[in-house]
Amino acid sequence: MFSPDKQTWYSILQLFGRQAVAPQMDDLLYMDWWDGASSRFSGQVKKGLNSILILEAWLIWKHHNYCVFDGGTPDLTRVISAFKEAQQWSVAGA
Repeated sequence: MFSPDKQTWYSILQLFGRQAVAPQMDDLLYMDWWDGASSRFSGQVKKGLNSILILEAWLIWKHHNYCVFDGGTPDLTRVISAFKEAQQWSVAGA
């Protein structure tokens, strides 16, 4: 089942002008949503979108663990900042 962080997905996808493929309220399963979003594109755009979705899922998972195991508070801006930092590493060639 999809977790309630759909706003996070929307915010990250909005950075790339792809908010139209962000999960909607009726999207219940992550894999079904991802498959549907990814199938709307082809070639390099599809590869790029899949990279964004994988990175974002990993950062959400890391933030989840921070909240659960370290007593952190859920914070959308923290996840977006982590994504932007990772994106800068990518631009730098890492």
